[in-house]
Amino acid sequence: MAIAFYMDVHVPLAITLGLRIRGVDVITAQEDNAATLPDPALLGRATQLNRALFTFDDDLLSEAAKLQQVNKPFNGVIYAHPLKISIGQCVQELELIAKAGEPKDVQNRVEFLPLKWS
Repeated sequence: MAIAFYMDVHVPLAITLGLRIRGVDVITAQEDNAATLPDPALLGRATQLNRALFTFDDDLLSEAAKLQQVNKPFNGVIYAHPLKISIGQCVQELELIAKAGEPKDVQNRVEFLPLKWS
């Protein structure tokens, strides 16, 4: 089963469209009428929909850490700093995560893009 994504409001539409062209299951906070939700509720909504949250918002790293500290489950956060990765690289790496991974691979975890290849 592929990993489905929930895109935070800070994610450029080009990333969402690039993933959809490649057959990745993506929904945006805007499409879900959740664009104004506070970060904890946004992460909760992504989990409710069984989707990993992709974001450029470093505040969501703190929210994920809080959940990890109290062992509260969430469907994962994938974070990229917008000045350290291109839109094309985001699309490529998120597609790889979505198609090669399974939801359990990102559950209760925070992953960072760009991916480190060693």
